[in-house]
Amino acid sequence: MTSDTPAIPDELGPDPHTRTGTRIDADTGTGTGGGRGISRKTLLRAAVAAGAAVPLLATGSIALARDAARSAAGRPLPPTPSCDDGDDPTPDQMEGPYFRPNSPPRTDLVTPGTAGTRLTVSGYVFGRDCAPLAGVLLDFWQADDAGAYDMAGYTLRGHQFTDATGAFTLRTIVPGLYPGRTRHIHVKAQAPGEPVLTTQLYFPGEPRNSTDALFDPALLMNVRGAGGGREGSFDFVLDVDGDPAPTDPPNGTWATGRSYAAGDAVTYGGGSYRCLQAHTSMAGWEPPNVPALWRRES
Repeated sequence: MTSDTPAIPDELGPDPHTRTGTRIDADTGTGTGGGRGISRKTLLRAAVAAGAAVPLLATGSIALARDAARSAAGRPLPPTPSCDDGDDPTPDQMEGPYFRPNSPPRTDLVTPGTAGTRLTVSGYVFGRDCAPLAGVLLDFWQADDAGAYDMAGYTLRGHQFTDATGAFTLRTIVPGLYPGRTRHIHVKAQAPGEPVLTTQLYFPGEPRNSTDALFDPALLMNVRGAGGGREGSFDFVLDVDGDPAPTDPPNGTWATGRSYAAGDAVTYGGGSYRCLQAHTSMAGWEPPNVPALWRRES
């Protein structure tokens, strides 16, 4: 495997929640006063993330790393698909050959023997209307420190669900390099009962970003140094309406041979469960046995 030295800058700046009169100039990436003010997304994030860590920012301003990227000709690239007025949903990308279904539920992909620079990625998932989406399935997979994928087991693979505020946190490592690709993390995102978004997340300052045919600056994370590791942030915007309402189940007790929709609630073995993905039930798929399909609520 080849190895390039990662160029991951420290990118922590002032809290944007306090910069109500600031905007970013499209050509210079610098802040100027008297702009349109804070966006709906900034207000939403301030509300749902009260008391949480501030977003990770680039070069002391409120510009995101992916907003500040420039093309080789020096022209600004399209705006970040962050949930802001007039922006678009997060773009999709190819799945690639290394996806494996049925990953384990976990937010921490690091084990005691995992080599590599520790990385924590956090953020939110929003709908088109900038409402945070709870219960969104996020399935992550990536190469190890040497640039290899585990195709026999589930090393550096796992899925999780956003919390009630639409937030997620992933603990992993900075992925290694392999021929033809820059550093990246794969992810599938699915709101309950909605289509799956398959995409990839990238690192700012990587030498191979300019030569990777799949690289998209709209998918750059914001990354900074954190002790001996790295911290990154990224907000997904799904092409769905915000706050999808749970549906009523066909009846209150789980049974085989029934079609369940995402959001359906059932009881089984004295517990209450919420359906996470639409499916037709079968023997062996009882709610406690398949956390990818059912989330226990009580």
